[in-house]
Amino acid sequence: MKAAFYEKTGAPDVIQYGDLPTPEPAPGEVRVRVTAAALNPIDVYIRAGVAKMNLPFPFVPGCDLAGTVDAVGIGVTRYKPGDKVWGSNQGLLGRQGTFAEFCCAAEEFLYPLPDGVSEQDAAAAALTGITAHLGLFGRADLKAGETVFVNGGTGGVGSMVVQMAKAVDAKVITTVGSPEKAKTATDLGAVRVINYKSEDVTAAIQDATGGRGVDVWYETTPPADFDKTVELMAPRGRIIVMAGRAARPVFPNGPFYLKGLSMFGFAMFNCSADEQRQCADEMNWWLADKKLRPVIGKVMPLSEAAAAHRLQEENTTGKAGTLTGKIVVVPK
Repeated sequence: MKAAFYEKTGAPDVIQYGDLPTPEPAPGEVRVRVTAAALNPIDVYIRAGVAKMNLPFPFVPGCDLAGTVDAVGIGVTRYKPGDKVWGSNQGLLGRQGTFAEFCCAAEEFLYPLPDGVSEQDAAAAALTGITAHLGLFGRADLKAGETVFVNGGTGGVGSMVVQMAKAVDAKVITTVGSPEKAKTATDLGAVRVINYKSEDVTAAIQDATGGRGVDVWYETTPPADFDKTVELMAPRGRIIVMAGRAARPVFPNGPFYLKGLSMFGFAMFNCSADEQRQCADEMNWWLADKKLRPVIGKVMPLSEAAAAHRLQEENTTGKAGTLTGKIVVVPK
């Protein structure tokens, strides 16, 4: 099979494109003929060696996929050849990834593709959607009528947070860096979009909430100023952190407990298959009802996987601002 892979960690140029043996599904695994895969910041961190994981070389990167079941291993009960599926959790913790014509995945990390939902949309929504859902509902227990703030409302996770909050009748405030991204965030359902390059974010949040503050703060970037965050929280608000491995911000203990706040941290790949399936089940309803649609910024062929990683890295760590939404990679 054709695949993108690397034999050592490093810069995007370590990624090769060529032939690898087609994998055989082990017991409990499903082999998927990949139609679409999506790129995430974690893929960049693993490839660069920043996120340390034991990798079986040659290693195929990629967490997310959508496609058609090609074969099943012994003991598989959920799927059969010909079924359309999507999923995440590949390319992590020693598991081979999705940037290939075929990928073998444990059946518990795959979900049925709803009728009328494209493979590219499902792949693009996978990791970011599950992450957004885990934070909003599994951790923060978001309710209708509450107010959510999320940094980067057109980013991978941010755009999912905006849409999921809207789907349960919560109100969303978000930040963007351009008028074009402001329109996208508004179209996704944000009630207040703040251009952080030209507006005072703190003043805008206070104005949008009438001074009460937000109920859920979903932090998608490495936290650097918890004083500001705590100041902008409503009583009994919840703060979600899921980024910033090296972040060591000062913590305002007094204001935090006097407001009765809570803080939750999590990494999606540490959550159980059952926890993630609950997210995927609700995502499938929203995808089918067109209440959830990923923002796809670029579609690239599998043969250009190194260029795709370079583009993602420039925007994730380099903050280039040249990408809105997800990169989807398609085998040709």
